[in-house]
Amino acid sequence: MNILSCTTHSNNYQLYTSIKEVPKEVWTTLQCEDSIYLSPDYLEALENHNPNITFAYLVLLDEANTPTAFTTIQIVDFYLESVQNDMQSIVDWVKCMGRKLRIISPETPFKVLTSGNIFVSGEHGIFIKQDQDKQQIIKDVAKALVAYSNSHYKGSIDAYMLKDFLTESLYITDELKDDHFNSFQVEPNMILSLDKSWNTFDDYLAAMRTKFRVKAKKAMKQSDSLRIEDISIEMLDELLPQMTTLYKTVTNKAGFNLGDFDLETYKCLKQNLEDQYLLKGYWLENKLVGFMSGIINQDTLDAHFVGIDYKFNKSYAIYQRMLYDYIILGIEQNVNYINFGRTASEIKSSVGAVPQDLTIYLRHKKTIPNKILSLFLNKIKPTAFKQKLPFKEVIQVLKTN
Repeated sequence: MNILSCTTHSNNYQLYTSIKEVPKEVWTTLQCEDSIYLSPDYLEALENHNPNITFAYLVLLDEANTPTAFTTIQIVDFYLESVQNDMQSIVDWVKCMGRKLRIISPETPFKVLTSGNIFVSGEHGIFIKQDQDKQQIIKDVAKALVAYSNSHYKGSIDAYMLKDFLTESLYITDELKDDHFNSFQVEPNMILSLDKSWNTFDDYLAAMRTKFRVKAKKAMKQSDSLRIEDISIEMLDELLPQMTTLYKTVTNKAGFNLGDFDLETYKCLKQNLEDQYLLKGYWLENKLVGFMSGIINQDTLDAHFVGIDYKFNKSYAIYQRMLYDYIILGIEQNVNYINFGRTASEIKSSVGAVPQDLTIYLRHKKTIPNKILSLFLNKIKPTAFKQKLPFKEVIQVLKTN
C-alpha cells in the first residue's frame, strides 16, 4: 500500500492507491456514500476495469486525524491531436505557440492529474464535511495533489485539474486562482426537472406545447420497430464487442474525451450497484443498433454512456427515443431530476432540459506553459445553442447540489 502523508496549515493528507485500502472509518466519519460516485462499490468498478488510468484517493485529516474531506484522483494521458471539430482552430494555435517556444509538443501526451470523475460530468469528485472552512480545504486539496505528484511521479505530471464545479460553488473554488489555476467553462450539463404531477409519460406529454408533443409522438412511432430490452449481466459477454463499437462511434464524434471508458466496467457496475445501474439495448430485428446506460444517484437519474449505429439513427429516431426512455425511467424511478449530461444541448433542450453551467480549474506545472495555457483556455467557450422551451408553463427548476 502506497500512502503519502504531508502537512499544510493544520491539516494532514493521506493518499491511497487502491479504493480497498481506504479505511472504513473514512466512510463512516464523512458519510459521503450518499453519493453513489463516492461509494467504494462504484469506485472499485472503475478502478478494476480501466487499466490505462491511474487511480488514487486523497483523504484530508484535521489535527485530531479525523477525516474532513475526500477526493478521487485519476491520472490520464491527453493528446492535443485528439481534439477536433469546433476546437480545432484553437488547438492549431496552441501547437504553433508550443513549437515556437519549444515547450508543448502535439505528439507527446499531457499527463493530467485530475481531481474529479472523468467519466461523469458534475460535482462528483470532492466531498467536504459540513462545518469546515471549504475555501481553505479546496486550496489544501490542490496543494496535496501537487505534493503527491512531486513525490510519486518525479515531475512526469504536466498539469493538475479540478473539475466540474457548479456556479454556486465558485466562491469556494475561485480560491484556486491564488495558486495560479486557470478557470474555464465547459459544455453545461442539461438537466430536466420532473414535475411531481407526472405519474406517466402521457402526463409529461400533456405538459408540452403542441409542436413538441407532436415531435415526441413522431419519434415514438418511428422507433416502434425497435425491440427495446434491459441488458442483464448474463447478456454482457455476448453484447460487449458490439456495444463497444457503437460506443466508439459516438465518442469519435466528440470534440475531445479525457479518457475512454472500458465497457467491461458495466459487468462490475451491474453487479455492485444492481438496480441503481440501468442498461437498455435497442435492436432492429436481430441487430443491436444502440444502447443506453444510466445511474440512479440520490434524487437524480444520470444519463451515462450511449452507443448508436448512425446508419439507422434518423430513420428510427434512436437517439430521440433514448432521451424519452430516460424520461420514462425517471418517472418510474420517482426521481426529481434527469441529468442528460453534456453535448447535443439543443436536442436535449427540446425534451425540456435546461443548462447547468460547469467550471473546471487547470494549471500547468511550469510557469510559462501555464501562461500559454491560460491564453488557450480563455479561447474556450461552451458551444452556443438555441434553448427550446417545450412546456406550456415554465416548470424547469435547476438542481443546485
